[in-house]
Amino acid sequence: MMYLTFFFTITLFLYGLYTLRADKKKRVKARLSSVFDKDTDQKSEPIVDEKKSRYSLKPLFQFAWKHLRKLFQRKRTNEKEEKLELKLLQAGNPFGMRTAEFRLVQLTLLILFPLACVGYGYILKMPIGGITFLVLVGVLMGIYLPHYYIKQKSKIRNHLALRELPDFLDLLTVSLEAGLGFDGAISKVVAKKQGVLSSEFHRALEEIRLGKTRREALLGVRERLLVDEIRTLMSSIIQAEKLGIGMVQVLRVQSNEVREQRKQRAEEAAMKAPIKMLFPLVLFIFPSLFIVLLGPAIIQFVQTFQ
Repeated sequence: MMYLTFFFTITLFLYGLYTLRADKKKRVKARLSSVFDKDTDQKSEPIVDEKKSRYSLKPLFQFAWKHLRKLFQRKRTNEKEEKLELKLLQAGNPFGMRTAEFRLVQLTLLILFPLACVGYGYILKMPIGGITFLVLVGVLMGIYLPHYYIKQKSKIRNHLALRELPDFLDLLTVSLEAGLGFDGAISKVVAKKQGVLSSEFHRALEEIRLGKTRREALLGVRERLLVDEIRTLMSSIIQAEKLGIGMVQVLRVQSNEVREQRKQRAEEAAMKAPIKMLFPLVLFIFPSLFIVLLGPAIIQFVQTFQ
């Protein structure tokens, strides 16, 4: 009975996450179709979906999810909320998670992992000490695994942003040389190019339209992308705007520096390759060669002395 309950709990939780994400996409499509599509047939589709959804479990999951999210939002302090929100922004908000949803997922894993460890120990008929150790391991996994996932997503995102930076700077420089303003050039590049940098600068443009200054929006990009080259670029753009220096010249210099730094990183990785190859050579290849080359000689030597 315990295994059946555990299986249903995990299944319902995963189904709730999936339906919540699908429902968000469906609502966005319904709003877009209501604005841009004027055909009566297209407008009637969301109504049919609403009738079908009355007999599904989606409203129940949405109701429980909203109340749990509100409960977690009340119990968190502002300082911790801001730090966690910044970490999620640096990771690109995976699965559209906010701070309350991340805490809820962390609590769910904190409950599921120890239960899974208890069930695993019970199946293997382990002693109490072993089951207790597995429960502690499950608790640690439930606490640190979400943070580790966010950290890895942030690293991957920063790496992708660093790879996209030279081409992004070249397109931005060409747009400025064509006569566009800085905001217009960024919007043009964002519309033509996809990636991490495009999404971040699109967010900066939206913040500028909502009332933030350009300096605050660029500082926000620098906080969300933990890359030294991007931080230097944002500082150079802010300083050029403050001192009245030509933006094209600044971006051209930054583009050349970024490409030179990428060349240096490639040379550094090439210089590290022989050292990294040394360990598998010593541990795996050299022993095999010694066995093949020296094995017959050792066997003959032993037979001669016998």
